[in-house]
Parts: sequence; C-alpha cells; structure tokens
Amino acid sequence: MNHTPTITHTPPEPPAFSTAAACKGLKIAVVTETYAPEVNGVAMTLGRIVNGLLARGHAVQLHRPRQAHESSPLYAIENTSSSGLQEHLYRGLPLPGYGELRCGTPAQSRLFRQWRKARPDIVHVVTEGPLGLSAVAAARKLHLPLSSSFHTNFQSYSQHYGVGLMHTAIDGYLRSLHNKTQATMVPTQAMLQALQARGYENLSVVSRGVAIELFSPVKRSSALRAKWRAQANDLVVLYVGRLAKEKNVGLVLTAFRAIQQRLPSAKLVLVGDGPLRKQLEQSCPEALFAGVQQHEALAEHYASADVFLFPSVTETFGNVVPEALASGLAVASFARAAALELISHGHNGVLAQQEDEAHFVAAALALVSDRATLQNMRLAAAGSVAHMRWNAVFDRFIHTLHGVLAQHRKKFYPVIGECLATPIRLTSA
Repeated sequence: MNHTPTITHTPPEPPAFSTAAACKGLKIAVVTETYAPEVNGVAMTLGRIVNGLLARGHAVQLHRPRQAHESSPLYAIENTSSSGLQEHLYRGLPLPGYGELRCGTPAQSRLFRQWRKARPDIVHVVTEGPLGLSAVAAARKLHLPLSSSFHTNFQSYSQHYGVGLMHTAIDGYLRSLHNKTQATMVPTQAMLQALQARGYENLSVVSRGVAIELFSPVKRSSALRAKWRAQANDLVVLYVGRLAKEKNVGLVLTAFRAIQQRLPSAKLVLVGDGPLRKQLEQSCPEALFAGVQQHEALAEHYASADVFLFPSVTETFGNVVPEALASGLAVASFARAAALELISHGHNGVLAQQEDEAHFVAAALALVSDRATLQNMRLAAAGSVAHMRWNAVFDRFIHTLHGVLAQHRKKFYPVIGECLATPIRLTSA
C-alpha cells in the first residue's frame, strides 16, 4: 500500500515564559546602515536609543556596516562589551552622494545563521538598504518578531540626485519593506497620516528627544561670538546640517541676503559639511563655515546665535529644530515635520507655507523685524521643548516593542498569548 507522506509546518520553538520574564530585559537585534561616529540625524537618534536600552537592562545586538575609518577583512568581526552591547560588523560600500557614509551589502544568509543559532527576542530594522532588507527577509524566515523605523524620505531625496523618475519605485520598495514588519515607528503624527495615505500599515508614533542637559541658552559664548566678529547687538543667523541639495541649503543664503539688506551687520554661520560647501563659500564669502561640530562645541554654536533657519522639505523630523529651540533660538521653518508640531507661530518661531520659498524668506524677515518680539520668542523657545526628554522616547520605543511581541505571540502561540493576556490574581490561603 502506498502512503502519501503528510507534510506539516513546524513553527519556531516557543519562548520560555514565566511570571518573571516580563521583568527581564529583552534581547534586541538592531540592524542599521549608519551609526556613530557618523554625523547625521539617524545615527544620533539611534545612538541615543541604544544607550537608553542598555541603561534599562536590555541587551542589544547591533548589526551595521564597517565604517570608512575601520580597517577590516571582507566580513565582520564581533565586538562584545560587558555593557550588553554586541556589535556585528559587515562589509560596507560608500553611499552615492554621501561618500563619508557607508551602506551595507546583502547578508541574509549570515543573519539567518546567526539568529537561528541564538534567537533574539525581536529584530528592529532602522534603515532600508541592502543590510536592512536582508534582516527583514531573515527575520521573517525565522518567524522572529520584527519592527522597523521610518527615518528618511529617500523617495524625496531622489529628485536631488538625478533619479527623480524612480520616485514611485522607491516609495513602493520602502512601503513593501515596512509592511513586512509588525510595527513601523514614525516620528510625528503628520508623518503617520502621510504614510497611511500612501498605503503603509502598522504605524506607531515614536517621537524624538532632545538633550536638554546639553542644548541650553546657558551655553552662549561671548568668546565664540567675538570669533564670528559679532558685536553684542549684532544678529547671528545659524544653519546646522548637511550642506547638500536635499537640505535646500541654498534657501538659507537667499533668506540671509534679504535679512542683510535690512540688518547690514547680521552674520551668517553654517555648521556642517557636504558636497555643496565650496559652492556655498563662493556664493557667500562673508559667511562663516564652521564645519562639523559635536557635543559641547555644537551646543555653544547653537546658543551663541540668535535665529535658526531650517529650509529642508525632505525631513521626517529634523533633530536640529528642537536642538535650536532648546538652545534659546527663534526658528524659521516650513510648516512640516518637527517644526509643525513644535513651533507655535509668533511664540517661539515662525512657520512658512510648505515649499513656498518666497513665503519662507518673508517669514525669516518677519522674525527679525522687531528685536523686542524676537527676544520674547527666544525666551520662550527653550521652555517649549522642555518636555522632550529622551527618557520618554525610550519608554515609548520599548512599549512599541512589547506590543510587537504580544502580537507575535498571539499569532504563533495563541494559547500562550491568551495566558499572557489574562491577569494573574494572587490569593492567600
């Protein structure tokens, strides 16, 4: 007699749960194409979150490309520290248009082997490059809980690098990747609504924080202002960010020229570096180009200025906005991303209509037209972001991960999921 074999699907081994398990730290695999000491908003935000997770007793397994300054063989080494951070380094390639940054290469097989041998509790994918895509595929193959973050509008960047026709394809790729995860964290409610309209699913708002202890008006430096040749009553206009097309930094020069006509003694300081630096130096030789600044030096640069211009229309958040406000600067920005949520027009800054450059210039002029009003805005700025401490962000991030874990348990281990959902009642004999 012929017997047809029965093929059954074997689910992953269920985790061992106990009443104490919920109190223990999670083992979190974090996959990213960028990390400190690279200087950008994603690397800074992720560094803060990783440190916050470690401080709360969670273990972090960090998967990232080897950076340009790290000499290496073709594939990764592992670097384990007693703090709970374990790094897995991968081959990296220069990112087009961002020579100082690296993107990962495909590594699905390696991630699969590592995670099959030692399963993390959850995988969190930060970036959508080849390494991030590999992580999504490997985690799904192993039925691991999976979350992601939406940090960068790559589909918006495409128009600045000669691939504007790929806008739809890039957005489709990003949507497909994120919809394969059980939660995608976005920094603002406006971004959540915009992505939902484009077909993104399972979205959750996890905002950004600001280091209130670092960025503060008390960091104002008369010595630094003297270096800028700024007198006590001279207006100093500041820009902090990458000097690149997608940051719309040319609009800073346009707005400053308008301000300069009204206030000839005004100074412009640009903090950051990038491919447009030489062009900008030629266009505005009187501007001061401070290069990349970090930590205390960056805090001093913020606090020693008076007005902050933020012209970008591609940001998902814009960490520099709360940093500038915390430093006591009045901010001029388009009504989008972090600025839309943090700036109260006429109270701590001014908002321009989205992508209307003439309106942005007019808003910047209005910001500096009355020094008494400007001073009141600056006095209100730091208090307006005092609530944005990183501890609240860490708590929200971990809360979202626990939501993914609960959803995953109900899907793969329904009996366990129901037990976890039932309150434990303690009775005495």
